[in-house]
Amino acid sequence: MLSVTSGLLSMLQGALLAAGLMLVTRCTDGATARKAPDWQVLVVIATSFGIGAALQNTGAASFLANGLISVVGNDPQLALAGVFLTASLLTSFATNNVAAVLVFPICLQTAAAVDANPEPFLITLMVAASASFATPIGYQTNLMVFNLGGYRFSDFLRVGVPLTILVGLVTVLLVPLVWPLQG
Repeated sequence: MLSVTSGLLSMLQGALLAAGLMLVTRCTDGATARKAPDWQVLVVIATSFGIGAALQNTGAASFLANGLISVVGNDPQLALAGVFLTASLLTSFATNNVAAVLVFPICLQTAAAVDANPEPFLITLMVAASASFATPIGYQTNLMVFNLGGYRFSDFLRVGVPLTILVGLVTVLLVPLVWPLQG
């Protein structure tokens, strides 16, 4: 961790070094290490990058961003709220990784359409994609708790929707204070 934070190694190099050291020091064995990756999640992430690129290359991201702008107008603050709403709705029915990758090009197009700095839009996207409280579908931990805890889908809606709204309000209000909308 120190080598990565100090800039000595990249994140990938640091992770590979840590994994190698875990094998050399026998903190884990090779069989466990080979079983560790969740290949389904990696495949979903990889395919979502392709879909995100297709959204950008076909003009669909621009079309969706223009649709968002037609609803919220040219107000960057409302556009930011629209990005949060879009990403949080998507992350309720897909994984947070998929939501982030798919909404990323829409964020860039929306920021450009309202003549705003893209950074607050991307920060809002990161928070919104991780605010997967409203359904058990959006995040694997939610599914684990859902099954083991005997919860109902409505339990997630009852607690998760207000929590998502709260996170959305705080995000849309605070992000522009730290990352100004106009650069």
